[in-house]
Amino acid sequence: MAVLQGKKVAILGDRDGIPGMAIEECLKATGAEVVFSTTECFV
Repeated sequence: MAVLQGKKVAILGDRDGIPGMAIEECLKATGAEVVFSTTECFV
């Protein structure tokens, strides 16, 4: 996906939804640079 290639991204995952590490793995294939990734509990 050329839209994210070369872009810096910050990832906020959800403990009960999609964890940040899973999103990060998906974004690696796009060429995006992950500068911050975390998984939080939103209650």
